[in-house]
Amino acid sequence: MGTKIPEAQARLFKNVFVCQRCGNKTRSDPQKVLKGKIKCRKCGRGQFRVLKRK
Repeated sequence: MGTKIPEAQARLFKNVFVCQRCGNKTRSDPQKVLKGKIKCRKCGRGQFRVLKRK
Protein backbone atom coordinates (compact mmCIF):
# COMPACT_ATOMS: atom_id res chain seq x y z
CA MET A 1 0.00 0.00 0.00
CA GLY A 2 2.93 2.34 0.58
CA THR A 3 4.33 2.22 -2.97
CA LYS A 4 3.40 5.07 -5.27
CA ILE A 5 3.33 4.82 -9.03
CA PRO A 6 5.35 7.74 -10.50
CA GLU A 7 3.24 7.97 -13.66
CA ALA A 8 0.05 8.29 -11.64
CA GLN A 9 1.58 10.89 -9.31
CA ALA A 10 2.70 12.98 -12.30
CA ARG A 11 -0.73 12.74 -13.92
CA LEU A 12 -2.53 13.82 -10.76
CA PHE A 13 -0.22 16.54 -9.42
CA LYS A 14 2.10 17.85 -12.15
CA ASN A 15 1.28 21.42 -13.24
CA VAL A 16 -2.02 21.49 -11.32
CA PHE A 17 -2.92 24.69 -9.48
CA VAL A 18 -5.92 25.62 -7.32
CA CYS A 19 -7.65 29.00 -7.30
CA GLN A 20 -7.38 30.61 -3.87
CA ARG A 21 -10.88 32.09 -4.01
CA CYS A 22 -13.13 29.38 -5.45
CA GLY A 23 -10.98 26.21 -5.31
CA ASN A 24 -11.22 25.45 -9.03
CA LYS A 25 -8.36 23.29 -10.36
CA THR A 26 -6.41 24.40 -13.44
CA ARG A 27 -3.58 22.67 -15.27
CA SER A 28 -1.01 25.13 -16.59
CA ASP A 29 2.67 25.92 -16.98
CA PRO A 30 4.16 27.09 -13.64
CA GLN A 31 5.97 30.03 -15.26
CA LYS A 32 2.69 31.41 -16.63
CA VAL A 33 1.10 31.12 -13.20
CA LEU A 34 4.01 32.98 -11.58
CA LYS A 35 3.81 35.77 -14.16
CA GLY A 36 0.05 36.13 -13.59
CA LYS A 37 -0.97 35.28 -17.15
CA ILE A 38 -3.41 32.57 -16.07
CA LYS A 39 -6.88 33.52 -14.83
CA CYS A 40 -9.43 31.27 -13.16
CA ARG A 41 -12.17 30.10 -15.52
CA LYS A 42 -14.78 30.22 -12.80
CA CYS A 43 -14.18 33.50 -10.92
CA GLY A 44 -11.58 35.38 -13.00
CA ARG A 45 -9.02 35.74 -10.23
CA GLY A 46 -5.32 35.27 -10.99
CA GLN A 47 -4.03 33.93 -7.67
CA PHE A 48 -3.27 30.22 -7.52
CA ARG A 49 -1.59 27.77 -5.18
CA VAL A 50 -0.08 24.34 -5.78
CA LEU A 51 -2.36 21.33 -5.32
CA LYS A 52 -1.52 19.70 -1.97
CA ARG A 53 -0.56 16.03 -1.93
CA LYS A 54 -2.14 13.94 0.78
